[in-house]
Amino acid sequence: MAEGLVDGTVPPLPPRYRFRDLVLGDHYAEGEDRVRVEFYINERSFKERLQLYFIKNQRSSLRIRVFNFFLMAVSCTLYCVRVILDDHRHIACHGCTPKNFSNTTENWWGLLWVNRPVWLWALQVSIAIIMLFQTVLMLYLQHKGNICQQLMSITRILEFLNTIPFIITLFWPPLRNLFIPVFLNCWLAHAILKNMLNDLNRALQKIQTAFSQQVIILCSMLLCLIFTSICGVEHLERAAPGVDGKMNFFQASYFVIVTFSTVGYGDIQVNVWPSQLFVAIMIIAALVVIPIQLEQLAFYLLERQKQGASYSKHRAASEKHVVVCATCIQADLIMDFLNEFYAHPHLQDYFVVLLSPVELDNTMRLLLQIPIWSQRVIYVQGSALRDQDLQRVRMDDAEACFILSPRNVMDRHEADQQTILRTWAVKDFSPNLPIFVQILKPENMFHVKFADHVVCEDEFKYALLANNCLTPGTSTFVTLLIHTLRGHEGSDSDSQWMRMYGRSSGNEVYHITLGDSKFFGEFENKSFIYASFHAHKKYGVALVGVKKDEEDSEIQLNPGPKHIMQASDTCYYFNITKEENSAFIFADSDPEKEREHKRKDSKSSLHNEPSSSSKIHSIIASVGSMAIELQERRANDPAREALVTGKPSTSSGRNLLIPPAGEEERVPGRRRPSILPVLEIMSSDPEDEETGITFTAEKVETEVDGDIEDIKVWDAKNESDWMKGYPPVAPYIGYTPMFSHLLANPRKLCCLELDQPCSHSNHHCARDYNWPNNSIIVAVESTAPGLYNFIVPLRAHWRPKHTLKPIVIMVEKRPDTVFLESIAAFPLVYYMIGSIESLDDLLRAGILQADTVVVVDRESSKLAEEDYMADACQVVAVQTMFKLFPSSTIITELTHPSNMRFMQFRAKDYYALKLAQKQKLSFVHAYLKGKLKSNVKGKREKERGANLSYMFRLPFAAGNVFTASMLDTLLYQSFVKDYMIIFTRLLLGLDQAHGSGYLCEMKITTDDLWIRTYGRLYQKLCSTTFEIPVGIYRTQMQSDSKSELSVTIDDDDQSSTCLSEERAALAELVRSKMKKLGLPESDYDAEATEKRSALSYVLINPGFDTKLELDDVIFIIRPAGGPNASSPMPPRRKYSTRRPKTEGEKREEPQGSMDTRL
Repeated sequence: MAEGLVDGTVPPLPPRYRFRDLVLGDHYAEGEDRVRVEFYINERSFKERLQLYFIKNQRSSLRIRVFNFFLMAVSCTLYCVRVILDDHRHIACHGCTPKNFSNTTENWWGLLWVNRPVWLWALQVSIAIIMLFQTVLMLYLQHKGNICQQLMSITRILEFLNTIPFIITLFWPPLRNLFIPVFLNCWLAHAILKNMLNDLNRALQKIQTAFSQQVIILCSMLLCLIFTSICGVEHLERAAPGVDGKMNFFQASYFVIVTFSTVGYGDIQVNVWPSQLFVAIMIIAALVVIPIQLEQLAFYLLERQKQGASYSKHRAASEKHVVVCATCIQADLIMDFLNEFYAHPHLQDYFVVLLSPVELDNTMRLLLQIPIWSQRVIYVQGSALRDQDLQRVRMDDAEACFILSPRNVMDRHEADQQTILRTWAVKDFSPNLPIFVQILKPENMFHVKFADHVVCEDEFKYALLANNCLTPGTSTFVTLLIHTLRGHEGSDSDSQWMRMYGRSSGNEVYHITLGDSKFFGEFENKSFIYASFHAHKKYGVALVGVKKDEEDSEIQLNPGPKHIMQASDTCYYFNITKEENSAFIFADSDPEKEREHKRKDSKSSLHNEPSSSSKIHSIIASVGSMAIELQERRANDPAREALVTGKPSTSSGRNLLIPPAGEEERVPGRRRPSILPVLEIMSSDPEDEETGITFTAEKVETEVDGDIEDIKVWDAKNESDWMKGYPPVAPYIGYTPMFSHLLANPRKLCCLELDQPCSHSNHHCARDYNWPNNSIIVAVESTAPGLYNFIVPLRAHWRPKHTLKPIVIMVEKRPDTVFLESIAAFPLVYYMIGSIESLDDLLRAGILQADTVVVVDRESSKLAEEDYMADACQVVAVQTMFKLFPSSTIITELTHPSNMRFMQFRAKDYYALKLAQKQKLSFVHAYLKGKLKSNVKGKREKERGANLSYMFRLPFAAGNVFTASMLDTLLYQSFVKDYMIIFTRLLLGLDQAHGSGYLCEMKITTDDLWIRTYGRLYQKLCSTTFEIPVGIYRTQMQSDSKSELSVTIDDDDQSSTCLSEERAALAELVRSKMKKLGLPESDYDAEATEKRSALSYVLINPGFDTKLELDDVIFIIRPAGGPNASSPMPPRRKYSTRRPKTEGEKREEPQGSMDTRL
């Protein structure tokens, strides 16, 4: 064969493999044995087949038991018929002559003989034959071991007692009238019923609880006991003397019921001693059996209450419900869900089914007994991993399933593993059900990517904290945005800031199609910037994003002036309520003028190109106070034509909005500021249009480069080592890389440790690096992959290089190599081993050179015996930092929102104390009002909203405190607004969409106060830099707040003296530590004012006429052209002046660190 292969020929087949064999298969040669094996031959015997039909097969055995139960019921019914038809005067055997008995003596023969008609006898004999045949057959099939033991069972004795005598009457006719206690078949029926319930559950897969079975069995036993007593008393009373002394069936029933109910009227009584003995025995039996059954019933009732109820199939068919799965039902978690879920009007008819494997605690039981929740919330104890429990909650018929992770757990990985298994189980049970999953660790997200909506707590938490470091108040801004509030909070307060803050807190994100919108419909075929500005000016809504009606299109935040609004675009806007729930009232109340206004709007909407007159009016509306002057100009004015058409003007003058009168006199020598109108279509910079200069990204890049080169913030060496790109190392599976500032050559791992010198660096503390910008310190217990999301937003590609701040990670446990490798490519990122409880570690980390210190919640604190003590370590440590470094900005993450009242705590802070007291009174009033409302079904239900008990707490309003529970409502709102998670990710910089803008800030300085109002600032930003303002972060001294709460923090001289002495002692302690560490004592400013004397709060989408104040921080959404394009304008530069720079001092960087010059 080898030779044939070498020659290239195929060897012939062996003789056995002929063509016929290949077609028909192999044929064994004669003499070869082929054996066919048969299985389960033991089941082919007659006995096995009978066992299979009568015992093993569930359905057939159930049918047989139902038939037997029917026979027992018929036999008892025939006995009652015989009793009713019985004649007490003819008492004798069949065919015998009745004997006459006196009316004074007992007739004991009446107990032995009865009067039984022939047709009745025939029916009872037929039933007896069937029962006896089946009894003998079951003995044969179930025979195992001792036959006598089976024959002597009570069930067999009753069967033989009620069947064999009837068979004997076939052969001896005189015994046809023999009394046979057929009524005892009720106990056989009772036994059959117990077995039938088990078979019914097994065969039909019925969800039958032990409690309901026990109720049926107890009722059956009571009926059997009463029926046995009735029949026994009636038959024994047949021996009573005389005909009138005997009881009929009705009298016996009346006597037994009255006796068992312990009423005992005494109008009917038994006359013979056997009846009296029988009644006594039955009463004793009832006293023994019934309490035992009631005890079992009570036990099952308690167990059922612990397990909760079941959501019936009929309710699921006619009602809408959602299922909430959680490891443990915590009152705070569930109340947050219920308040947010039922805050939406069209969800008022939904039911919430809670599925949890643990019992409800006392607090949760009391909450669910409140009428407003008891009628809507159903608790079911069970596991999402059991199909039976999923069937109990009708998961197939649910509208959605929310799978929540436990909030206060030590092992977050284990909690995520449980969440993943629940998600898999629900998806397997109901593949088409929308699933909303809350997960803790980002590295576990890829397991549940198939879910419709996923919120990762660590991912959002770190991104929110990172944005809070650059844009103060971002955590409060986002928290209020994702909570459903009415905007009426604080309206009854005498404090102006509370009224403004509460009013703006009602703003939420809504969406509507432009073609169906009254807000934005008139801006079709106009630029996005134009639509945003005029919608805010006319209706007070802030248009912040848009989504095209195209396949695979994404939400774009502020796509810029080049986006032309189309009727099919979906608009995303901030407003107190959605447009569908808004009423439009024109300033002109004349009906004729209103109709004329509508007619003009309809005519203008029919033309793609607006007329010259409509353009003039739109320009007039945009330029504000100068509109009258523009309207009086001639129609052929070149400047006006430039405004209308957008073409360059030949006139040297500009029709611009001038500042208030006297502005130039107040600031002599300054160029006169101006505000351009917002044009309908802006394809380029409006100022360049008038001069004929084309707007390009290269021009902006050149301008930015020139500015930075003049500033000389960073050194000019190693410029080529700085780049923008995607991080080379992914921190965890499923991470989507973000376009960021990177180092071309990642640093060595030894260079990442801040305070440990290596062969590339000899720095011992943060001050040795001499960073031009102040740093950000983040204190964590241990590094986790989620911390990567803190770094990425701070190194986003759109942030100018000269504004990047160093990041110092203070960690208590040494990071692993994987985490260090993932952050080595980012510039100016370091770590150090230390704790915020150590003053030395804080000084080495550079707290004196830091803009912000972020304190992340400790996972080990979840082990506290008292649940609300989990934040004790963070609260005390942060309070110490505030005492030592009063000018520091510290952002703290807490486990429980109620503990934020301890942040920056002082016993003599009367402002905070009175504010807290006012909040308590408001909360009690709202609670009582809500409870009164709950007594009236459906009354003013739509006025309810989510409750933020900590809303007016000063640390929360200022954005200095954060809890992960604030993000829970983001998942709940996704049920109504499916875009909320994507929108929030874009806002925080967790995702980057093509053409989408990003959130940043600008600060109002003295040079900007001439703008005066928020609306004019809106116009200026839209007309020049195409940015959209969305909110204000305002800081003012507490003494500036005009209210009854405006009091001095320290009212007496004694407290001020004590405070000064305390500060002096703390300053001496800090300076001694700095001297020990070799740090210059001049860096510490002991006289710095405390930030607690200032009051800060957030205003979301303020009104057009809101006045601007000095140091206001404006939340703006800046347009961007994507990862490879620059921003349309150079961002406003902001430099810290906390640390003076030393002239001539050189800054040394370790090997691998890159220059940050653009």
